Amino acid sequence: MELMIPLKNLPGSPFYSQIYSYIKEEIKKGNLRPPTRLPSTRLLAEHLKVSRSTTQMAYDQLLSEGYIEAVPCKGYYVCRIDGLVHTGQEKRKETAAFLNDSFGKEKENAPDWIVDFSPRGIDLNTFPFNTWRKISKNTLVDDKREMFMPGDPQGEVSLREVIRAYLHSARGVNCTAEQIIVGAGSEYLLMLLSQIMGTNRSIAMENPTYKQAYRVFDSLKYRVLPVAMDKSGMDVDLLEKSGADIAYVMPSHQYPTGIVMPVKRRQELLGWAYEKEGRYLIEDDYDSEFRYKGKPIPALQGMDGRERVIYCGTFSKSIAPAIRVSYMVLPVPLLTVYRDRVNFYASTVSRIDQNILYQFMSEGHYERHLNRMRAVYKAKHDALIAGLKPFESQFIIRGEYAGLHLLLTDRKGRPEEALIRIAAQSGVKVYGMSGYFIHEEHNTYPPTVVLGFASLTEEDIKRGLSLLAQAWSISDGEEGFCE
Repeated sequence: MELMIPLKNLPGSPFYSQIYSYIKEEIKKGNLRPPTRLPSTRLLAEHLKVSRSTTQMAYDQLLSEGYIEAVPCKGYYVCRIDGLVHTGQEKRKETAAFLNDSFGKEKENAPDWIVDFSPRGIDLNTFPFNTWRKISKNTLVDDKREMFMPGDPQGEVSLREVIRAYLHSARGVNCTAEQIIVGAGSEYLLMLLSQIMGTNRSIAMENPTYKQAYRVFDSLKYRVLPVAMDKSGMDVDLLEKSGADIAYVMPSHQYPTGIVMPVKRRQELLGWAYEKEGRYLIEDDYDSEFRYKGKPIPALQGMDGRERVIYCGTFSKSIAPAIRVSYMVLPVPLLTVYRDRVNFYASTVSRIDQNILYQFMSEGHYERHLNRMRAVYKAKHDALIAGLKPFESQFIIRGEYAGLHLLLTDRKGRPEEALIRIAAQSGVKVYGMSGYFIHEEHNTYPPTVVLGFASLTEEDIKRGLSLLAQAWSISDGEEGFCE
C-alpha cells in the first residue's frame, strides 16, 4: 500500500517526526487498522523522496510505542492499540462511553486533554534508537538459526547472568542466574508463580496498591486481603491478624503512596515471614532506578537470609513498555518446585529479543541509558516541585525524591471527585488516589490526586500547573474553587 503523507519544511519539525505523527494518528483514528501491512522503509522513502534513515527512524518510534510490529521476512504491520501505556507527548483521547448495540447508543469521546498527568507514562524522546537498531541488525546479520529454535524455559543463560550481575551491583540482590526466570511482563510471572505455589493461599496487599497485580491475583482465585499502611509501609500487626501467608509489598517505592520502607519495617516483615513455614514476601521493585536524593535503597531480598523473598522486576519503566521483559528471582526451595512441576512452560520472550537486551546490557548501553533518564526525570521532577510551590498553601505534597509521580493531598478536604472534575474542565487530566484501593470502603485517605510527569515535557508541566492553579483558585488566594 502507499501512504499519502503531506510533508512540510517546517523549522523544528523534522520529516521523521511528521511521518511518525501521521501514521500514529491514522492508526488511532482507525484509518489504518490491524493487521494492515505498511510499506517498507525503502519504498516509503522512495515515495516521499526522503532518505531511508528518515523512514526507519519513524518506524522505530512507532515500534517502540507499540503502534506497529515487525514480522521477520514479511514487513511492518499495524497493531491493536487497546490499552496502550501512555508513552508520548501527544494529546490523548479516552473513551467516555462504549457502544451499546442493544439500545443503539453511540460511542462518545472524552475531550482532548491539554495536559495529561498520567502516572503510567515514560519518556521515549531520549531512547537510544540508533543503538537498539544496530544491535537488532547485528543479531540477525548472519544466519543464526539457533535464534529461531526453542530456548531455555527460564530465559537465555547469558541474559539471566547479566541481569544477576546488575541486580547484585545496583540493588544488592543475592542470587544465582539459575534462580532467575525471564518472562513477557509481570502478569505472566505472577501467573507462573501461582503454578509454583498453588492458589490455596491468602495474599496480603498494601492498600492502596498496584491494582494490576490485584487483578491478576483475583483472577487466579486467590484470597486477597487488603492491609492498611502507616508512614513506614504495610502494618505488620495488621498483617499478622489478617491470616495471610503471602505478602505482596513494594518496599523501595510503594505505589502509589511513594513510601520508602525503612530498615526496621523491612526486618519486621522478614520476622513475620520467618515465624511460620510456607510464608513468603513478594517484593515488587518496579521503578527503584529512579531516585533523586540520596543513594538507591537496597532491595529487601538482599536482607533475606532464609530464602523467603520472591523478587520481581521489570524493564518496562527503565527501557520501554513495548519490550515486555520482566524477571523473577525465586528462593531456592521454590526453584526446586518450579523445576519439578512447571518448567515445561516455554519462555514467553523470543530468543531474538533476549539476545538484543543481553547485548544492550552487557555492552554498557543500559547503564548509560539509565544515567541519561535519571537526569531527564530529575529535571522534570524538579520542574514539577518548583511549579507546585504556590500550591503548598492548599495542598500537602508527598512522594518527592523518587519515582515518576507526586501526590497532592488537599488541606481543605475538598472532594477528590470535584478536584478531578474541575481540572478536567480546564483540559487537565489528573488521577485520584481512591482508584488505587482494592475496596472502596477501605479508602481512609483524605482527598488526594496523583500527578505523573514522565511523559510530559517541562513546558507541558508548567502549562498544566498553570491551568490547575486557575482551576483550583491557587493564584488568587481564595479558600476554594467555584464549580
